[in-house]
Amino acid sequence: MEGEKLDRWGYPVRSNSDGCISSINSYYHQVLTYGRERAVIMEAAAEDPNCVLANVFAAYFLSSNNPSLASTHLASATSRLDQATSYEKAVFNAVSSLMAENRDDDVALESHSNLLKEFPRDLVSLKRAQMLCFYLGRPDLSLQLVEQVLPQNQNESYIYGMLAFPLLELARMDDAEKAARKGLDINKQDLWSQHCLCHVLQNDCLFKEAVEFMEACSSSWNSCSSFMYTHNWWHVAVCYLEGCSPLDKVLEVYDCHIWNELQRSDADCGEVYLNALGLLLRVYVRGQGGFIENRLKFLATCLMNEAIWHKEWLLDLLALWALSSGKETHKAEDLLKSMKSRIYSMTEKKRQSMQRGMLLAEALYEYGRENYERAFEVLGPDFDAGDFKMVGASDEQLDVFNEVWYSILLNTGRFSKAIEVIEKQIKKREGAPFLWQLLERAYSIAGRDDASVVAERAKALERAYFEQMV
Repeated sequence: MEGEKLDRWGYPVRSNSDGCISSINSYYHQVLTYGRERAVIMEAAAEDPNCVLANVFAAYFLSSNNPSLASTHLASATSRLDQATSYEKAVFNAVSSLMAENRDDDVALESHSNLLKEFPRDLVSLKRAQMLCFYLGRPDLSLQLVEQVLPQNQNESYIYGMLAFPLLELARMDDAEKAARKGLDINKQDLWSQHCLCHVLQNDCLFKEAVEFMEACSSSWNSCSSFMYTHNWWHVAVCYLEGCSPLDKVLEVYDCHIWNELQRSDADCGEVYLNALGLLLRVYVRGQGGFIENRLKFLATCLMNEAIWHKEWLLDLLALWALSSGKETHKAEDLLKSMKSRIYSMTEKKRQSMQRGMLLAEALYEYGRENYERAFEVLGPDFDAGDFKMVGASDEQLDVFNEVWYSILLNTGRFSKAIEVIEKQIKKREGAPFLWQLLERAYSIAGRDDASVVAERAKALERAYFEQMV
């Protein structure tokens, strides 16, 4: 029709501007590649101020950092909604549901599901829906959504990485690996497929293979957002750590590829801090806190800036540990109180879900203060980090909280419980040396004769990985 053009998916958009459509398509590309140029959507709105699709995307892009300007663009989109195409209206409903005050996640998810039923080639809307599922801790729903649109996207780039992630979060590792590799067959620079394959290799304790694969891919990460760039290097550093590489190698990745991201003028500090903290906590739990003391203290001073609080629940959780561990107790208490107050502004359903996240927050605060008994009391005897997906973290990111839990059990003398949960985890990841080291410690505390057998198993794994990784 006159005044309509087709976007990347072949869906009609009401606009007379080729530049507007080109910028919308560039925005799609940035979202799917985790690019750092998502601000290109502002060019679309400038090219055609009357375009509903350009304005609603601009509003969504601005919503977290400039809510006032976001409201202006949302109002522009709303005022012209009657002239929009059915595709634009569906996108408007889905995107605006995410920006609603006191957002109802069920409504947002339903609107995205309806959109994808009618317009299944829109992979950016699928990506938004999957992110919503991620923060709801529902990989099952995420998988349903991608399977819903897969028949119409069999040969599309990016779709198989989006299939792989919920599969691996549902512990379907073989299927996740097949999907990730298929995604890479279509596009070797599909960052999400790269990332998912690394998850699988880590889970299988193939640390050398994971490092070699990711470092070979790393040249394709330079245009990534701060989160994706530092997160991929976080994976590399964790593989070095779990694979018994010298700690200097782990900290080299931290310094050069995670912390150094802050040197970029367009770096997102919160995203960098998230991955920096996730790595330092793993080092700390392994009894290497003395080697990271200066880095942790400096990071703790950065976390005192309240402007970066509440960007991510996972970041807040890790910041609580860092602040309390770094003796910034009053600031840690302020953060904890602020997190609790946020709970009361949520919908009843969301509040009930996040109450569990608050338990983890309190426990990490106490753990940082080395108040292990209180941390145990907060978490209770049946803690499993896998039950805390609602804080917005993958199984791999959550696993460090299991390691904290093992440390709490051992430091409070609950060696029988420690043996039970560590042996259970070893059945899932038999090739992880740190788990065997913890089990040896628990056996020794319990006075078991077979502690030496476990110690030898741990040392054999350490030697084998060290020879591979060095």
